Amino acid sequence: MLRAISIAAFLAAVGGCSSQVTVNNPTIPDPLVEKIPLSVAVRYPPDFEHYVHTEQVIGKEKWTIDLGRSNKFLFTNLFRSMFNDLTVVETGEQPDDLDVDALIEPSIDAFEFSTPSQSQTQAFAVWIRYRIKIFDREGEQFANWPISAYGKSQTTMMGGDAALERAAVLAMRDAAALIVMQMDKTTRISRLGRRPVSSVAATPKPQPPAPTNTEPDEEEPQATVPEELSDETG
Repeated sequence: MLRAISIAAFLAAVGGCSSQVTVNNPTIPDPLVEKIPLSVAVRYPPDFEHYVHTEQVIGKEKWTIDLGRSNKFLFTNLFRSMFNDLTVVETGEQPDDLDVDALIEPSIDAFEFSTPSQSQTQAFAVWIRYRIKIFDREGEQFANWPISAYGKSQTTMMGGDAALERAAVLAMRDAAALIVMQMDKTTRISRLGRRPVSSVAATPKPQPPAPTNTEPDEEEPQATVPEELSDETG
């Protein structure tokens, strides 16, 4: 009986031990790059704008990492510094309804983290796998780019919750740096600048061949040899 009570008390203690981390709006320095001359819209899915990751570490505590609106804050500021014009649109709006060159839709494929007890170090680490989809003016998907980002923070500098939040912010900044340096090289988004509405419209229609004279040419009169001369030469 006492053993059953002890086990129940232990499980309750483990189950009741939890930590919640909320990532505040991260800041990044303005990238020192030339802006891409495009008018761009960005559309944030609801699960991106309000992303929450919950995980029970086996034998340890339960963690809840709430990225909240930090992703939207970061990506909006990032894209605003990268393109000539940026518009944030609501879910469901399509690029062919907007006067833009391209529409960007970021999402999160996966979020992972490790604690000091798991890695046998004094650091928290965070991995975030983002995905950026780009659509042209007609709504056709132009690019689909996965991005893997990483952040690490030592617990010796701060408490556990703060260290995990710091690692998540560093991972988000890592993603931002990759986007600044590699986005156009990888996706060729700059090619979408004021392209024709459709490739069909951009291709000139073939012109019909010039009419040809189907009537036979008049035969030139051929010289004939008089019979007298023919007889004489024969």
